[in-house]
Amino acid sequence: MSSNFSLKPGFHAVVIGGAGDIGAAISNQFCDLGATVTATGANDADLARTLLKPRAGLSLAALDVTDDNAVTSCARQHKRVDALVNCAGILARDKEFEIETFMKVLDVNLTGTFRTCMAFHPLLAETKGSIVNIASMNATLALPRIPAYCASKGGVVMLTKALALKWAEEGIRVNAVAPGYIETAINAAGRTDGAHYQRIADRIAFKRWGKPEDIAGAVAFLCMPASQYATGTVLAVDGGFLAG
Repeated sequence: MSSNFSLKPGFHAVVIGGAGDIGAAISNQFCDLGATVTATGANDADLARTLLKPRAGLSLAALDVTDDNAVTSCARQHKRVDALVNCAGILARDKEFEIETFMKVLDVNLTGTFRTCMAFHPLLAETKGSIVNIASMNATLALPRIPAYCASKGGVVMLTKALALKWAEEGIRVNAVAPGYIETAINAAGRTDGAHYQRIADRIAFKRWGKPEDIAGAVAFLCMPASQYATGTVLAVDGGFLAG
């Protein structure tokens, strides 16, 4: 018997950026729930570095989300998509004050998310599927060294809301998850500073940084019947950081 907290038979998820740390945890979560998953990385080098282990139902593909033709081609290779998760993202501390870098970060994080949403829209309309965009607590809480990242994630939040309104009549739900401080490769260098690491941990209600697996369950929930009345929402998964 099906449950509100399970996925439909034959469920297929496409996790853009699924080769990354948070993306890998999300991909594994979907596989654990019985789904088939296509996880992408920016290039072959990203796929080679992924923490994802080969398993039944999981396939990997290289995808540059800044390439219109590549994104369109990727979507056309699928016959059924029940969930699209957008977690491809980059940042470049301090360098984001250079216009080229600023534009690159926006192209990957924000425009890339829009590209994939548009490319997969027809498939999601057929299944009345779900989109989950990975935003960030930096959509609302800015940091001084990453202006493009903060701006892009703020944009992802509003893009999520706009697409939710636009596509509701087609039965497509569009939501976002906003992680807090999660231990990933993107912040590995900063975490080598023990005092910095502990200062942030002390500011979090749970007194610890999150793990990629802490994000995965929230994403899966937003693709289940249990969340069928949720669209245009942003679910914070930050250990209580923003509550303080």
